[in-house]
Amino acid sequence: MSTPASRAPAAFLPLDQLPDRQWATVMDVARGEGAEDRDLALRLTEIGFVPGERVCVVASGHPGREPLAVRLGHTTFALRRYEAALIHVAPAEAAHG
Repeated sequence: MSTPASRAPAAFLPLDQLPDRQWATVMDVARGEGAEDRDLALRLTEIGFVPGERVCVVASGHPGREPLAVRLGHTTFALRRYEAALIHVAPAEAAHG
């Protein structure tokens, strides 16, 4: 299901880098290297961050853009940037082209 967050394909970017109010498609959830990262990746997958789902960062905190309010379907989740960085997305134009 995954590669470390730093090795996402060029057309993908970590969700924490997606501009606010831009839609994207989940492509992958990185498992990370440690047991905690693997558990976090599993938890993100269980709540719906799976390939093919559309997501949007609807708001971000200040300063430091944390937490992120992320829309997934009809639900909004508050994610730390560290958590969002494990989710690889393709921005709307890249996902369709």
